[in-house]
Amino acid sequence: MGTVERRRWRGASALTLLCATALLAVSAMTGAAQAAPMPEPGAKSLEQVRKEIDELYRQAGTATDAYNLAESEAKAQSAKIVEIAKQVVAGQDRITALKNRAGAAARAQYRSGGMPAGAQLALSNNPSQFLDGADRIRQGEKATTDLLSEMNRTQSDLQQYAKDASAQWEKLEANRIKQETSKKQIEEKIKSAESLETKLQAEEKARLIQLEQEAQYKAQTAWLSTGVLKEINTSASESGKKAVQYATAQMGKPYEWGAEGPSSFDCSGLTSQAWRAAGKSIPRTSQEQLRLLPKVAIKDMRPGDLIIYFDDATHVGMYVGDGAMIHAPRPGRNITLAGAGSMPIKAVVRPDA
Repeated sequence: MGTVERRRWRGASALTLLCATALLAVSAMTGAAQAAPMPEPGAKSLEQVRKEIDELYRQAGTATDAYNLAESEAKAQSAKIVEIAKQVVAGQDRITALKNRAGAAARAQYRSGGMPAGAQLALSNNPSQFLDGADRIRQGEKATTDLLSEMNRTQSDLQQYAKDASAQWEKLEANRIKQETSKKQIEEKIKSAESLETKLQAEEKARLIQLEQEAQYKAQTAWLSTGVLKEINTSASESGKKAVQYATAQMGKPYEWGAEGPSSFDCSGLTSQAWRAAGKSIPRTSQEQLRLLPKVAIKDMRPGDLIIYFDDATHVGMYVGDGAMIHAPRPGRNITLAGAGSMPIKAVVRPDA
């Protein structure tokens, strides 16, 4: 067995041991729960409750992604409105300058007696003065035409700026409504999930954690049994190393929907901030990360790459090597290390491709 293979075997074994140890620890805590009376007929089993809670948090995750996207778009629209306002001010200043130029020309004509330049030229009996005056008239006419054209263009620009600003305000309001709707959905789903959990006894809560870990361990074991780690052997880029270092430094901090640090994060808040720390700006949400970042095959995955989970791409974690990833799981849980295959993988994307 070569050095790389030994290292990956040790890493995979360490992750497997970590999961197994966690399961054993929780099992020891829940010995009394194992001997608890059977649920009453018609009552939900703890596994059913776990699945219901998991689904509620998944729905909250979907709403969180929608909220984060609306917030990101609202920030962009606000910046656009500010830029349009600057353009309007510049356009108005330009109009004022053009009007001043036109006023100066009018005052010059008034000082000459109010007689048009063409009429003054016709009365001239000096051929040289006539020719020189004719040239000046042509130049003046062109300057006047240019002045009027520029004023018209600037007025047209101002009208377009007004239309653009109105459109951006409409989008901003639409996104505000989206945010409010998503926020309400998030809070409702989280409240429902927490309500289910608060009804559980202490032993049942411990058993619930065990069931979560068992489900993750089962999925991770199935993923590893495909031999996937034999193919994944790419080293991290320098930027990827920095992103992983940032993400690992956040372990133990709580999940909070809509949060981007420094004291708490949601799943895409963690990955986007980790890559920002590595010098790369990436989309804020897991769905946009999937849509806009280059995709790579699982066999080509390297530390720092982002793993997008579930069919609706509403969860994301960062691959750290040896079959593991770091993520912010859900409300009530802290940023932690988990198996890269502990949830259904939709795609892998690379921020620094």
